[in-house]
Amino acid sequence: MSAGTSRRRDAQPPRPGAAAAAIVAAATVWGLSPIYYKALSHVPPIEILAHRTLWSLFFIGGFAALSGRGPEALRALAECASARALAFAAAMISVNWLLFIWSVQSGRAVEASLGYYIFPLVAAGLGAAWLGERFNRAQAAALALALAATGLLTWGIGRPPWIALALAFSFGLYGIAKKGLSVGPIAGVAAEVALLAPIAALWLAGAHLWGWSDFTGKPGGLFAEGWRDSAMLAFSGVLTGAPLILFSLAARRLRYATVGLISYLNPTLQFLCATLLFAEPLSPWHGPALALIWLGLAIYTRDGLAQERRARRAVAELQRACASTRSSAASASGAAASEAGTSAPQNPRA
Repeated sequence: MSAGTSRRRDAQPPRPGAAAAAIVAAATVWGLSPIYYKALSHVPPIEILAHRTLWSLFFIGGFAALSGRGPEALRALAECASARALAFAAAMISVNWLLFIWSVQSGRAVEASLGYYIFPLVAAGLGAAWLGERFNRAQAAALALALAATGLLTWGIGRPPWIALALAFSFGLYGIAKKGLSVGPIAGVAAEVALLAPIAALWLAGAHLWGWSDFTGKPGGLFAEGWRDSAMLAFSGVLTGAPLILFSLAARRLRYATVGLISYLNPTLQFLCATLLFAEPLSPWHGPALALIWLGLAIYTRDGLAQERRARRAVAELQRACASTRSSAASASGAAASEAGTSAPQNPRA
């Protein structure tokens, strides 16, 4: 087997069964990640974020280099337009990561899970507002249910669910920033953490050398103070990079609606961690709000599946039409050639 054949085979996406298993594994890791951040509750959230950024650079950057995506990341950073978009994306994902870490540590994981539940609906709203995308009736109904759930929680608990909204909107803006980029997901995240790495390194230097602390007031500079904290902080790179790599490699093989359905496993596991493991209380308003959100997601997902089926049928009909046209053209060409051969004058026999 030649080296070129081996590279082409390695580049092929996994089979559908393996791809679905990879997406489930990625969503499971993300969904159970609150357990990891809860175990680091004594570490300042910004210090965890800084370690997550630097170790992600090593892990994802190393994978990008080994898989040949390093030049793609460097080209994206060298172009002014893509570098600006990546810088905004990096800012949004760092806000998202920091807020999620803090919410888990401070006993607000339930609200964080709500943010990832409503994210698809918020993303649809941002697409309409930012990119001029249009709603159909089902999408408008789903978004209205999400707004009703937000209003119900605001009225019931006396304040808007700021954490859920901030998580959903920061992740939605992160997606908007990357919408027009041609860079792949692995190279893109490698470029983003490369942009954030100097800030993360500066913060860790301040925490270790000058005793910096964040808004929580917790003492920092805990890396190398004990093997447990050091190992767990270093593991943040694997925790961030491994599911992202699984997701990006497998999502190409599955239908978009299937990926969306499996991804709901993430906030579901987060919600179960919050209620069953962390024993976070639920107000009487959370149940009705969740029901409205789940109903909106059901409508949104059903509409997405229907659109995908219609698109597949349209592609299949187009392929059949093209095949029929080619067959008719081939038949006509064969008939013309036969007539030409029949009418051609024959050479006299010597």
